[in-house]
Amino acid sequence: MNSDIIALFDYYEKEKEISRDVVADALKRALLKAAEKAIGPARELDVTVNNKTGDIKATAKLIVVEEVANGWEQIAITQAQRLKADAEIGEEIEVPVTPKNFGRIAAQTAKQTMNQFLRQAEKARIYEEFKDRAGDIVSGTIRRFEKSDVYVDLGRFEGVMPSKERVSTEDYNVGDRIRCYVVAVENEARGPEIILSRSHPNFVRRLFESEVSEIADHTVEIRSIAREAGYRTKVAVHSADEKVDPVGACVGLRGARVKNIVRELNNEKVDIIRWSDNPDEFVRDALKPTTIRSVEVFPGERRIRVTVPDEELSKAIGRRGQNARLTNRLMGWDVQIEKDESESERVERRVVDAAEAIAGPLGIATEQGINLVRGGFMTLDLIAMVDPGDIVGALEGIDGAAMSEEDAAALIRKAKVATGELEAEPEAPAAEAEPAPAVADATIEEPETTNEPPADTEADQTEATAAAE
Repeated sequence: MNSDIIALFDYYEKEKEISRDVVADALKRALLKAAEKAIGPARELDVTVNNKTGDIKATAKLIVVEEVANGWEQIAITQAQRLKADAEIGEEIEVPVTPKNFGRIAAQTAKQTMNQFLRQAEKARIYEEFKDRAGDIVSGTIRRFEKSDVYVDLGRFEGVMPSKERVSTEDYNVGDRIRCYVVAVENEARGPEIILSRSHPNFVRRLFESEVSEIADHTVEIRSIAREAGYRTKVAVHSADEKVDPVGACVGLRGARVKNIVRELNNEKVDIIRWSDNPDEFVRDALKPTTIRSVEVFPGERRIRVTVPDEELSKAIGRRGQNARLTNRLMGWDVQIEKDESESERVERRVVDAAEAIAGPLGIATEQGINLVRGGFMTLDLIAMVDPGDIVGALEGIDGAAMSEEDAAALIRKAKVATGELEAEPEAPAAEAEPAPAVADATIEEPETTNEPPADTEADQTEATAAAE
């Protein structure tokens, strides 16, 4: 039995790297449960395991009495004095209670319950070893898939790469060797869980640190990273040493350094940009090789308006707006990319803006407002200070813009009201409807009956009857 216990200690110490003390403690707790079944509810029952010799002993603390009434808690004075010559009544002594068949019971119990305690010890060791490795890159082999999660064998440990941490453009197969970024080590109720990622922006950061010695020794600093995993990454770098070119250091001789990183990222495009505290310079570098016509910076709003030639607008924005989004994240500013208008387009836009400003107060269509602006009347103040003939004359040379003096006078009046020069005329009350003509009563009063013969002829009586009907 002792040799089996010693072999158990040696196995877990060498193969699982779990100390003999931890194994002995786990075995003690397991055997204590077994002893409670074999011995019974003895008072202060305890089990000791010698992790060097493998000896196992069960003891209980019993009270010395003259006559035993409860064998689980008491021991007779005569029996106690055999164990301890000076034992006295009422004294508490430690009594060995190891049953004869305890070795067999111990072996069976160890097989059944040791794994549970040791699994807990191994999980605690995994957490202790990996809790400080969050943020590192580890290598492993893909072992299995559960739904869309990828489980990676890291040697003595296993990590999981959730679906949200995968790269959509990458294919994973069982047996593939991959490198991953350790996002976190979470100590869950079911045990520690190592969360891995290949889509995290810091995965790119760690790759640069491992490939570029200047970043590792802090000569070059990565100030910002923006990434859409599988497609494109922008990295902004800076060096406090003026003699060091941060972009050149990251690219390497003939691009050797960045090529290794791109290869690890499965040909994901990587843009390396020089960091600048000047937003104007920074945005120009971030959007290279796009030609920038103008840059307007609004520091209070952290907004930048960039204009580019019409033919390069799609390049500056990128596929599905990707380049613009990454530039926004990289800088932490709202970068608005617009096409550069020609002079004629700018003039036309100003005409439309002015027309819309006067069309509303005058109650006219925008097209009519455009005609007024082209005739030289760009504001309400100008319209309010001219004569109707001036407006009529100015619009005569514009196709479809002719206007009568009465209409021009009405516009001038509205402009004066809008500018406050005249008060708005109160609306006339609605005219009261004339009373409807009285309708003749269709009922014909019967003539008073007299003894005189009727004066009307028969024809007159016929007409009166028809009128009554």
